[in-house]
Amino acid sequence: MSNVLAFSDHIPLMDDFKNHLDMNSKDPSTIDAYIRVMRQFMEWLLQRPGSGGRFQTDLLTKNALQTFINELEDQGYSVSHRNRVKTVVGQFANWMLEEKGIHVKNPSKNIVIPPQEQLAPRELSLDQRYILKNLIERAGDERSAAMFALGYWAACRSSDVTNFLVRNADIGPKIGVITVGHKAGKMRKLDILNEVRGPLYNYLKSETRKFPDSPFVFTSKRSERLTENGLHRWFNKIKTDSRKDEWILIEDITFHDLRHDFAHRARKAGWKLEEIALYLGHINNQGTAAIQSTVRYTQPTREQLKRRLLDIKG
Repeated sequence: MSNVLAFSDHIPLMDDFKNHLDMNSKDPSTIDAYIRVMRQFMEWLLQRPGSGGRFQTDLLTKNALQTFINELEDQGYSVSHRNRVKTVVGQFANWMLEEKGIHVKNPSKNIVIPPQEQLAPRELSLDQRYILKNLIERAGDERSAAMFALGYWAACRSSDVTNFLVRNADIGPKIGVITVGHKAGKMRKLDILNEVRGPLYNYLKSETRKFPDSPFVFTSKRSERLTENGLHRWFNKIKTDSRKDEWILIEDITFHDLRHDFAHRARKAGWKLEEIALYLGHINNQGTAAIQSTVRYTQPTREQLKRRLLDIKG
């Protein structure tokens, strides 16, 4: 095989690499993620000076991969995604050498990606919020809309959602009050936004619940109660229906991150720490707000501190 491939030839090359991964018993979702990463890197590489729009093995350098990873960091991509890029490109280089007989050095060797400094639980970016809300709308089912709304607009834990009882949902066309709480047996009554009331009302009135007589609001296909593992599988399925440019921004977001993000949004909206604590269910044995737990959710992020530096005057 020639060491020079036309731009159009990188597609069958990716097909060959995909077949290699498949023969090595990689999970289908993992294979799909690997191919997305390689296509993203290949398309970037073929736009670099000196490539002429053609893949040449001497372009597959440590400098190229490091530059690509640095650009991903500047664009806000997660540490986990950047580590995946490093791993996938390294495996691709090894495959080129071992299976294709093309001499290439592994560009991923000695590239170190420092762990992300996490000063506070996660705050989602505007793009991440936009993508997640779009995915829920595109899914087009009442169950998904209701579960997402409870996490994003009511800061519910996964256990709150999976143990949510129908009798604890005081939901109507104009009224919305829910009682949730499973962790440590602490229950809390919450007034909810219309963004929660509407989807919940629509879901409870729909005919899509597999077990309509179940005491639990959310059921699975086989059981009268959705498990927490089932909830996380559902959330991951919602994410995997994303497009390539969406996926790389949301791949490592968890359902619990929706709760973290609510706390950040509430703080920006002017809520006091005591108010956020009570809404999140951070309550001590005396029934008062456990602010120390809530402070962890509302600490400034590194990016916030970076922006605040600009406010300092000499």
